[in-house]
Amino acid sequence: MFAVYASEPNAEKPLDSLVIGERPEPDVPEGWVRVGIKAASLNMHDLWTLRGVGIKPEQFPMILGCDGAGTLDDGTEVVVHSVINAPGWQGDDTLDPKRTLLTEKYQGTFAEQVVVPARNVVPKPSSLTFAEAATMGTAWLTAYRMLFVKSGLRPGQTMLVQGASGGVSTALVQLGRAAGFRVWVTGRSEEKRALAESLGAHQTFESGARLPERVDAVFETVGKATWSHSVKSLKPGGIIVVSGSTSGPDAHAELQRVFFLQLRIAGSTMGTRDELNDLLAYLELTGVRPQIGTELPFSEAETGFKNMLDGETSGKVVFTHSSEG
Repeated sequence: MFAVYASEPNAEKPLDSLVIGERPEPDVPEGWVRVGIKAASLNMHDLWTLRGVGIKPEQFPMILGCDGAGTLDDGTEVVVHSVINAPGWQGDDTLDPKRTLLTEKYQGTFAEQVVVPARNVVPKPSSLTFAEAATMGTAWLTAYRMLFVKSGLRPGQTMLVQGASGGVSTALVQLGRAAGFRVWVTGRSEEKRALAESLGAHQTFESGARLPERVDAVFETVGKATWSHSVKSLKPGGIIVVSGSTSGPDAHAELQRVFFLQLRIAGSTMGTRDELNDLLAYLELTGVRPQIGTELPFSEAETGFKNMLDGETSGKVVFTHSSEG
C-alpha cells in the first residue's frame, strides 16, 4: 500500500530519511480494527520520529502520522485516538507507564490504512470534514486537555499562548475564545500575530514583549526561547501549562520567582479517549473548526514536512488521499 514513512533515524538531516513509497498492508489482530485513511495531519512528533527520538532503531522503517480520520471496513466514519495503552490498563490513558503513541511502536496513519485497537477509534461527527477531523487526535486534543483539564482557568480570566501559528497554539486560541477567556498571544512575525487575531485572540504581542498586565495562565509549547518570559508574565499563584519544547528543553528554571510568587507548573501530554469524545462534542456545540494552514495530497508530503521544519506553518498541515477532505 502507499505510505509516507521514515526509513531510518537521522538526527541531523531528518528529511533525508523521509520516503514516499510502498509498504506492506497491515494484518488486523484480534480486538483491533482497520481504518481506511481519508486524511491525516502532520505534527512535530513526526519530525522527532525522523530524528530517531522516542523510537528504537529496530522499529524502522516506520510509517509516520499520529493523527487520522477515515472509515472502518463497514463504512463507519471515525477519528483515530493515537494513545495506545497496555492491555488491561485502567484509568487515565495518558498516565499508563507502558503507553505508546502511533509511530513509536505501531505503524502510523500516513498510509492507505492503519490498524489500531478497537477502543482507539471514536465516531466522527458528520459536521466535520475528514480533513478537520484529522487534526483532532494530537494538536487539538493536547490543547483541550491543557486548557480544560490542567489549567483550572475560569471564564473571564486571561490566558497567554506562547507562539501564534502552530497546531496546538491555534487550537488554544480558538478553544479559549469560545470558552470565554481573554486570549493573548505572542508571535515572532506580524503575519503570525495577524493569524492569531483572525482566530479570536483579543491581543497579540511580539515575542518577549512586556505585557500590559500579568496573566492567570501561560500555555507553553515553545520551551527554552519563551520560558523566562512565561514565568515573568504570570500573576502570583498563576500556572504555566507546558506540553512541548520545540525550541529546546533546557530552559533556566527561574526557581526564585517560582517559589516566591508561588507559581505552578503543570505538564500535559496528549489526552484521553473520553477527552477526545468531549472535544468533538464541544466543536459540535460551538461551531469552532480547526485552522488548516495547508492541505496537500500525500504524494506532496515532503512540502509539508519542510514547512514545519522551517517554522513556516499557519495552522495544521493536513494530507489527504482525495479531494473530499
